Amino acid sequence: MIIGLPKEIKNNENRVALTPAGVNELVKHGHTVYVQSTAGEGSGFSDEDYVNFGATILPTIEEVYGIAEMIVKVKEPIEPEYKLIKKDQLVFTYFHFASHEPLTLAMMESGSVCLAYETVEKADRSLPLLVPMSEVAGRMSVQEGAKYLEKPMGGLGVLLGGVPGVRPAEVVVLGGGIVGTNAAKMAAGMGAHVTMMDISLPRLRELDDIMLANVDTVYSNAYNIQEAIKTADLVIGAVLIPGAKAPHLITKDMLKSMKPGAVLVDVAVDQGGCFETTKPTTHQDPVYVVDGVLHYTVANMPGAVPYTSTLALTNATLPYAIQLANKGWKKACRENEELKLGLNVIEGKVCYEGVAAAFGLDYHNVDSFLV
Repeated sequence: MIIGLPKEIKNNENRVALTPAGVNELVKHGHTVYVQSTAGEGSGFSDEDYVNFGATILPTIEEVYGIAEMIVKVKEPIEPEYKLIKKDQLVFTYFHFASHEPLTLAMMESGSVCLAYETVEKADRSLPLLVPMSEVAGRMSVQEGAKYLEKPMGGLGVLLGGVPGVRPAEVVVLGGGIVGTNAAKMAAGMGAHVTMMDISLPRLRELDDIMLANVDTVYSNAYNIQEAIKTADLVIGAVLIPGAKAPHLITKDMLKSMKPGAVLVDVAVDQGGCFETTKPTTHQDPVYVVDGVLHYTVANMPGAVPYTSTLALTNATLPYAIQLANKGWKKACRENEELKLGLNVIEGKVCYEGVAAAFGLDYHNVDSFLV
């Protein structure tokens, strides 16, 4: 198969979809890999590194899209890329369709096959291609929250861990999944008092067993959230409904009860955000203020640590990319239920229920495409 690795062009996105070593594994399986010039530079990989591992360098993004049967990316295509995507071309990347109707309609119009990292799902309901970036984003959310709590950044002027004789910060984590767990570990490790909230009692029991003593678990409902955020210095939004829009757990009216200078970090921004006041921002201009509360809502948080993120992502995606390349997407998805669940849009039709429901589009059973 001919595989294309374009350079990411989303604002301040420095990740690349595959490391040179990852490219080498595809080449060893007999595939041809074309890499856009400088695609890996932001992550610390030169064109020479890719060539040494068997890739061919092409100078432009148009050439990479033009020649590839499968495109492997990190982030969803943005508007300048829409016209480059061809009929029947397989695009393997994060899409987060349910939060972006123009992207959904553009991919339908392209006639391409869109296989989304974020909905590849194992039998135990875990999301293997979302996990590594969720781990990065969860840990980063606390780093960024701690930074923006500093007074020069517009925050309360609170040190997350406090000092002897001074209380630590109050951190509320909404969601007990991968993002929330990593956020809570970081915040607790820095000495903050952490309240974790989730709607799953079994998960809360697990968290209660594994977390440090400065982490409390509370069942998530509107009243408990409202009470928790009144005293919160930092709130991490870590809610995920696979393939669907995130629910708004904190409304605009609820912000009025929060401390001026408190910080909200919404890691669910890719899925529409779990705060009503969330709007996507960039690393270049990451924060804004609503009713005195700072919002950090960068839609590609792991892009700020691209070396770590690229290695972690390649570790997870490469085995699936090899299956797709070796077998073609139809056979690979017939034989691997995890990959089949990643199919969101095929040949102009939506085949993932959460995406169809988000925009009132017709839903088509994915099995009808795999015969």
